[in-house]
Amino acid sequence: MSPRAKKSTMTDAHKKALAEGRAQSKAVRDYLEALDAHRPKRGRKRTPDSIKKRLAAIEESLDTASVTTRLNLIQERHDLLSELAGMQVKVDLTGLEKAFVKHAKGYGARKGIAYSSWRSVGVPAEVLKKAGITRPADPDRSPAAASGGQRAVDPTRSAAARSDSRRTAPSSEPRIASEARSG
Repeated sequence: MSPRAKKSTMTDAHKKALAEGRAQSKAVRDYLEALDAHRPKRGRKRTPDSIKKRLAAIEESLDTASVTTRLNLIQERHDLLSELAGMQVKVDLTGLEKAFVKHAKGYGARKGIAYSSWRSVGVPAEVLKKAGITRPADPDRSPAAASGGQRAVDPTRSAAARSDSRRTAPSSEPRIASEARSG
């Protein structure tokens, strides 16, 4: 008989960290799924009136339609009735958004998710702001870019030191044959 391996036990801190990770994942997943399910569709928006109008047209043409056309019309009627019923239900994302705001920053930090990734999946900027997830610093808005591309002058360095740093030292790289002839 082989000796039994010692059974390892999880510390309370480890259990707490696992539970927190599950809570973060659930809050983020639920909110993103709700956003995805209620994202506006491309193309022309249907209104309840346009759906009712189409349903009336289907009812009129059912009597004279062939068997296969009737089957397609009945399916279309079923789809339109489901869509109309879905329009009546208002989805309240506030609870999901509140949980997302509470957990998104920790989840994103743990998983290394960038601001732009959150925006790409449809999370509104104001929700990210509430969650404490901010845009990274924009390199185009650096002091050098703000001054029209000029480097900022370091007042602690002397004018001679600044001019020395602008001179280029001879390159130790071999010159190309065409450069050697011309220069």
